[in-house]
Amino acid sequence: MKIAAPELYRPNVGLMLIGPERRVFVGHRPRMPPELAWQMPQGGIDKGETPVEAACRELGEEVGTIKALLLRETRGWLKYDVPADVAPVYWKGKWRGQAQKWFALAFTGTDADIDIAAHGDEFDGWKWVSVRELLDLIVPFKREVYQAVLKEFADLLSPASP
Repeated sequence: MKIAAPELYRPNVGLMLIGPERRVFVGHRPRMPPELAWQMPQGGIDKGETPVEAACRELGEEVGTIKALLLRETRGWLKYDVPADVAPVYWKGKWRGQAQKWFALAFTGTDADIDIAAHGDEFDGWKWVSVRELLDLIVPFKREVYQAVLKEFADLLSPASP
C-alpha cells in the first residue's frame, strides 16, 4: 500500500529521538544563520522507500547510530511551507514545502554512540534539550509542526512514561 504525502510537498520524515531524562536530540545545521540552525533530524523519503524505512536510514545518516527503538509514528502527515528565501535551490520551485511523517524513538545507546559526522555534514553540533527549550530553538516556519509533534507524542515525554 502506497501512502502519499500531500501534493506540492516533498515527502519527508522527522525523528524525535528521546534520550535521557526525556530530553530530545537536536542537531545544529552548518552554514546556517543562528535562527535557522537547530532542528530534530529529518530527511526526504527516497523513491521506493516507505516512511519507516526512511526514518531508519535518516537515523543512521544524521545521528550516526541505530541504537533506538521505534515507539510510534504520527497518525497523519504534517506539513509546512518553506519561505522562498530559504527554499533549497535544487527544488527549483517543485515543492511548496515538506510533508512529514514523524517518528518517536527511544535512544538506547550512550552519547558516545552518536556520531554526527558518520555520513556527511548534516549537523556540526548536537545536544539534548528539554521540551520547553525545543520550540525556542526551532525556526518559526517549522514551529507549528513541532507543536503538533509534541502534542501527539506528549505521553512519551512525560516522566510517568515507561
